Amino acid sequence: MQNARDVLTPDSLTMLQVIAEAGSFAAAARQLGLVPSALTYRVRQIEDALDVLLFDRSARQAKPTEAGAELLREGGRLLQDIDAVANRVRRVATGWEPQLTLSIDGVISPHTMLELVEAFYAMSPPTRLKLRDGIMSGTREALTSGRADLAIGVSNIASDVAGLQQAPLGDLLFIYVVAPHHPLASMPEPITDAVMLRHRAVAVADSAQRGGMSMGLLGGQDVLTVDTMQAKVQVQLRGLGGGFLPEPMVRPYLEAGRLVAKRVARPERQLRLHYAWGGPGFTAPGRALQWWLQQLQSPTTRKALLENHHHF
Repeated sequence: MQNARDVLTPDSLTMLQVIAEAGSFAAAARQLGLVPSALTYRVRQIEDALDVLLFDRSARQAKPTEAGAELLREGGRLLQDIDAVANRVRRVATGWEPQLTLSIDGVISPHTMLELVEAFYAMSPPTRLKLRDGIMSGTREALTSGRADLAIGVSNIASDVAGLQQAPLGDLLFIYVVAPHHPLASMPEPITDAVMLRHRAVAVADSAQRGGMSMGLLGGQDVLTVDTMQAKVQVQLRGLGGGFLPEPMVRPYLEAGRLVAKRVARPERQLRLHYAWGGPGFTAPGRALQWWLQQLQSPTTRKALLENHHHF
């Protein structure tokens, strides 16, 4: 006896759909250019392999049984998948990458990123997108280690990586903020390192897998470390510590009085951010990467990626 995989071919699934639509074996046979006995034989082969009855033959009509209706539903989905795979293969051959991975730093606006993703999908590209969260040197490391194709929001560019290309994204100001009920909120400014040292700092762990970096921490200070910029904001809103955060990210909270900006004795931190692509073994960008690089050439898009941190 044949097994299910032998009989559930695209051909036989199409044949079952024709029978269901035509409403009888005779009409379906005419449509398919087969003699009715050949059609009946092929249906019986499928029924034997699956050990089910697919059509109720008690009436003159070929009416699908419940099992038959389920096979028609699932078979239709499989045929669509086969068509989709064929289309994907054809379009990949026209220069689209099968998958594009973006490493996105925690300081980048998620709203603007998703607007770009939406615009990308509006072209119906055959490329699958993968978005990775990065923090500090980890954003770049995902690119240089081959785990990402494009890094957005890179602050420390490594010039020693062959084939790595970069372009400026913009400058980002980091300001020191605490919750209004935090002890430092009422301290006279500028707050000195000696005063800051007595209070817990909130840090974001670098997502680099090897030799990460930390920012704005003092030796011997109590530190609460979190995984994302969003978590750092939430922790500081609760008054569990103080720390530097990107000004656009905290602007809505400052306006609502949920965070307070404090001048500190150490200089302000202005970070110059880039986007980068390429790296070892990189040749020319495929059509998906070309599209993203084209969007990043727009000053409006670059500004939105750094500033558009509205909260819902």
